[in-house]
Amino acid sequence: MRLEGRTVVVGLTGGIACYKACEVVRLLVGAGARAPVIMSAGAQQFVTPLTLQTLSGQPVATDTFSLTQESEIGHIRLADQADAIVIAPATANVLGKLANGIADDLLTTVLLVARAPLVLAPAMNVHMWEHTAVQENVARLVARGARVVGPASGALACGYQGTGRFAEPADIVEEVCCALVAPDLRGERVLVSAGPTREPIDPVRYLSNHSSGKMGYALARVARRRGAEVTLVAGPTALAPPPGVRVMPVGTAREMAAAVEEAFPGATVVIMTAAVADYRPRETYARKLKRDAAGLALELERNPDILAGLGARKGGRLLVGFAAETGEVAAEARRKLGAKHLDLIVANDVTAAGAGFGTDTNAVRLLDAGGLDEALPVLDKEEVAARVLDWVAAHRRRAGTATLRPVPGRAAPRRSPRSSGRGA
Repeated sequence: MRLEGRTVVVGLTGGIACYKACEVVRLLVGAGARAPVIMSAGAQQFVTPLTLQTLSGQPVATDTFSLTQESEIGHIRLADQADAIVIAPATANVLGKLANGIADDLLTTVLLVARAPLVLAPAMNVHMWEHTAVQENVARLVARGARVVGPASGALACGYQGTGRFAEPADIVEEVCCALVAPDLRGERVLVSAGPTREPIDPVRYLSNHSSGKMGYALARVARRRGAEVTLVAGPTALAPPPGVRVMPVGTAREMAAAVEEAFPGATVVIMTAAVADYRPRETYARKLKRDAAGLALELERNPDILAGLGARKGGRLLVGFAAETGEVAAEARRKLGAKHLDLIVANDVTAAGAGFGTDTNAVRLLDAGGLDEALPVLDKEEVAARVLDWVAAHRRRAGTATLRPVPGRAAPRRSPRSSGRGA
């Protein structure tokens, strides 16, 4: 997600994970955000303000009582300009201060003034994290609307094993993106299928296709940003699981069908992007087949048509299908739209430049049961996902079944500096 025009204030507090927070700043700036940094006195013991100034391209704020930094009442200015604030790392100490309204340094003073969404990335010793006081403070902040990402489990800098590791910087930035997007899909439970299937021939060979899963993963990521509860049924891919998404990994078409069947009853929106193998070998061999001068013939049998089966019993769910074609794209998409009882079909010519398997872009055509026929230009797959989910949100609004009032666009509106609504 691009963040041009957004200001994300980054606060660092005193922990060894400060060195990883430098990557959070780098990623935010790389996404186009303006990312001014506030450092506590403890944070400055681990990394220098010069490091963060270099990465952010902004002066680093450190002192409430600096005549230079406070010449414009700096803590008010920093709070007012923030579209979101992320504290990374968030120590047990700062969590306690925020939960109890203590403002004894620049960072905590800014947080009392700010009304922007707050993202917390805790990092600390496992026993400290598990302490009742810390858990109560976190629960209080969450109840006020703060978002918490992590901590993760594993080896800690103190030598312990357990929960307390700083979350991955990319996951923290993803949570910031969620905080900046209007939750117009809140209340929806979105089921997405993605990737290829693999149909085994013998222990070392299988039938498959070139699907990378990127389109389905983008849909899962964007739907979660917009407030939906997301389940992703994923065939074999090299992609990292999207943060905050329930992932059900599968291998074969029959495994995908079973996983979709399990998740289908709880879904309100189903988006099937997976490139499911139409056929599988009738026989799977227990040993590797040897080369034969006479050649090899495989007998194939049909796999279940998962999408058609869902369309026959979709009920009140919205059902979206994808069609990868190599010719007569619109005609074939219309046929599938009706034959499989879909609400929307997203079709593309995989031989077109920028629209094939494995690319980061796509050029698709949207056709729906109401007569929509819209060809989109080549777009980043996250933008294609956003267009598809715009259709879902608009359909819900027209049907009077949206869980929220309509929100124009996809970005959350910038709050007035004096408005209320931040949860810390």
